[in-house]
Amino acid sequence: MIVAFRDRLARLLGRRPPEMQVAALCLDETTGQVLLVTSRGTGRWIVPKGWPMPGRSLAGAAMQEAWEEAGARGRIGEAEIGRYHYDKDQDHGFAIPVEVRVFPLWVDRLEDRFPEADQRQRRWFAPDEAARMVAESGLRRILRALPAPGAR
Repeated sequence: MIVAFRDRLARLLGRRPPEMQVAALCLDETTGQVLLVTSRGTGRWIVPKGWPMPGRSLAGAAMQEAWEEAGARGRIGEAEIGRYHYDKDQDHGFAIPVEVRVFPLWVDRLEDRFPEADQRQRRWFAPDEAARMVAESGLRRILRALPAPGAR
């Protein structure tokens, strides 16, 4: 309801609402660590993310991104655990605002072979360290708010 009102107001004021992406926050349930991957363009540390996919729930699309970008397999939570915003650079030299909806993925295993294995690095971090590694302030906030291991 509030989101629909905000989007309608933005259109009335001549601003377009942000595009939406989905992300998987890959978690080790035992250690509480977070899996980050490098972006293909800049090599920054990020969480696996991408656009919604036809025929998949938002959480299902996030789970697919975790597989494609990190080789992560596991159990996805259907409820988002947060949102953050960033400006996504486009090929034509401008950026668009994007709102990322984040879903938890409790990782059961990491595959050695996955679609983007030769394009990315992946590494486990403690949540506080992961928060220092990412550029987006909203994602840092989500990482710092994670419960301690065993409290999940």
